[in-house]
Formats: sequence, C-alpha cells, structure tokens
Amino acid sequence: MPETTILSELARTIQGGQVQVIDLTQVLCEDTPTLQLPPEFGQAAGFTREEISRYDERGVAWYWNNFSVCEHTGTHFDAPVHWVTGKDLDDNTVDVLPAKHFIAPAVVLDFSRECAENPDFLLTAQHIRDWETEHGTIPAGCWVFLRSDWSKRDTQAYCNRDEDGAHTPGPATDAVELMNARDVLGFGVETIGTDAGQAHLLEPAYPAHTLLHQEGRYGLQCMENLDKLPPTGAVIFAAPLKIRDGSGSPLRVLALVAE
Repeated sequence: MPETTILSELARTIQGGQVQVIDLTQVLCEDTPTLQLPPEFGQAAGFTREEISRYDERGVAWYWNNFSVCEHTGTHFDAPVHWVTGKDLDDNTVDVLPAKHFIAPAVVLDFSRECAENPDFLLTAQHIRDWETEHGTIPAGCWVFLRSDWSKRDTQAYCNRDEDGAHTPGPATDAVELMNARDVLGFGVETIGTDAGQAHLLEPAYPAHTLLHQEGRYGLQCMENLDKLPPTGAVIFAAPLKIRDGSGSPLRVLALVAE
C-alpha cells in the first residue's frame, strides 16, 4: 500500500493550512435564544448548567458541570422523526441514522442581501434555478445552506418577533419541492428554524419540516460563518449526539474548505 493515502493527504493538508476548518457553530450558553411557540404548546428549554466542582472541596483536581438543554436549542440537527410527517419512517432517530450522512458536501445559496432588505424573504424554486445557472445543478446527497447573515444580528433582531410571531427568512414550498427533487441530504440555515418565521401561512404549513422530513431528510439550524464558505466545494461534518430515540441534538458543525 502506498505510504501516502487519501486520508493521510487530507490530514497533511489540514495541518499545513491548505484546507481550512471553519466552525459553523454558535456558542451554546445561557443566553442562546430558543424557539418560542404559542403558549398552549410545550416550550423548548434553554441551556442551563450546574457546577459540580472546580478545583475545590467538591473535587480538588477537576472542574465539571451538569447541563440541561432541549434537543433543538442552539446549533442543532433535526432528524426525520422530529416532524409528524417523518414519524413512521424506518431509522428516523439520531441514534440510528447512517453515520456516513454526517460527512457530506454542501452548496451555499447566498441571499443575504435579499434577507437584509426583507426579513420575511422566501427562497423560491426560481431563486435556486438562477443559482444553478451560475454554479451548476445541486448534486444529490449534499446539504443546501441558505446564507442570510442572520447570525450576525443581536439577540432581539435575531429572534425578530412581534405580535404576529417571528419574521425570519426561509424557503417557499416550491423551493423545498425542488430540493426534494434534487435528492439533497438536508437543508441548513442561520435562523432558529429551517422554516421561515411566517411559514405557518404557507401551504403546506412549515414546508421545510413537512416535506423534507417526510422524505427522510435532515435540518440544521442556528449556524454561523456561512459567509466564509464558497458556493460549492465545502465538506461538512455534522454529527448529532447519539441520543436513544432522539429527535435532534445540539452539535458542532465544521466545514472543510480548500484554499
């Protein structure tokens, strides 16, 4: 076997800086905003922690904490079982998903200017086709990321809620249908949810959740640094915690990008 293999060459290029590792993950802390549902529904728990010891009489040489958090708080992964349309699929929870799916290429659709002009911006199938005219057809088995630069906002502007709910960008129904037709692995965003803040008004309601999870596809939310990724060519590492019967999980999302 040759001394230089594909994996050793990858390690060498990462160590040498020819391949950058870009962290797409928000810091998970007590200030991390959570999705707010109408009061009649159950609510996602924010991140909390309790110090166990910190080099003191509780543990003289070690520091550690207990923590609690909803599966869908902070940068997190949605498994198909998260939505009712995916509940009857086989192998639909985070503990049994194919591990090879946690490493996949990504395309990045930059509509940050449109999202700055209109917080209710909807990504349409025509937007995707226009992007494909320049960058090529979205390949099967990849992540599709919507760059909105939403992660650059402060907490209030990030949640962007008023009396009729959240106003954040997301996909229109026909965009989700096109992604399904392209056989993508999943859809990722910088906002709290893969659907737009006003997606309850679409048909079907919440099309990213309803249609993607119905087909066994995944979601990633609350990412950042999408502005550091090229339109094509990045490889994404996104492995959720192996929670038995888990509907999702906070996780660290990393991108490999060649110089």
